Amino acid sequence: MLSLLLTATVMTSESRFPADSIQVMSFNIRFGTADDGEDRWELRRPKTLSALKARRPDIIGLQEALDFQIDEICEALSGYRSVGVGRDDGRSKGEYSSIVYDGKRFLAKRADTFWLSETPSIPNSKHWGNGITRICSWAYFEELKTGRHFYVFNMHLDHVSQPSREKGIALILRRIKDRGTDDPVLITGDLNVGESNPVIQQIRDGGFTDTFRALHPDEKSVGTFTGFGEPGVDKIDYVFADSGWTIEKSEIVRDKVDGRWISDHFPVVAWLRLR
Repeated sequence: MLSLLLTATVMTSESRFPADSIQVMSFNIRFGTADDGEDRWELRRPKTLSALKARRPDIIGLQEALDFQIDEICEALSGYRSVGVGRDDGRSKGEYSSIVYDGKRFLAKRADTFWLSETPSIPNSKHWGNGITRICSWAYFEELKTGRHFYVFNMHLDHVSQPSREKGIALILRRIKDRGTDDPVLITGDLNVGESNPVIQQIRDGGFTDTFRALHPDEKSVGTFTGFGEPGVDKIDYVFADSGWTIEKSEIVRDKVDGRWISDHFPVVAWLRLR
């Protein structure tokens, strides 16, 4: 079993492990218009982009990203592209649950977004007690070198309503079940729940494994939300994989750049290999 790595330094792209695996990150980037004082996006942007350029994840499931933040990330990570839409209008308005990916390695053959509501095809729709619109964006990727295919579903569940979280993840799991092929699936997201919440059991019952817990079952220090301060207790950010993947490595990224956090959440990263 690989030893635990909870890093306080920036890992360079040359140290990615193993070489033929896919590095997948779930990252709540904190929306770029928030009034965060010394941690507002205007000041945090070069630090965040520096950390992403050093790591160069192959696929990033972003949460809370606004359109200009996604553009800046894709520009900084030369050759990267994105899929997803703004949750407020189904085009560019509001937060995205965007999937950013290395366009030199992968082709997004299909992609879509649906709303976590009783009317999932209607932009800005919300039900089940959530006051904020919630969405899931997904993509069907081809790895250009090998011709292998897989799916990524990326989401940001509600921070208040447990019924919304449970019904939202049930909808997502139904969409995954009905995806049309048996190619492997990854789930990335800020689920706004700790590991003991029934939502996590729903995902496990759907055939998914928490990539971090698969390698670090006994680790106690796992909080991923900081609010730009001290980390909380619960791990609320996840990368889940179904049985089509081998989990090579996983970590909670506790990078600082120039003494500041790169977001109010720690990214979670897994290195996976298609079986």
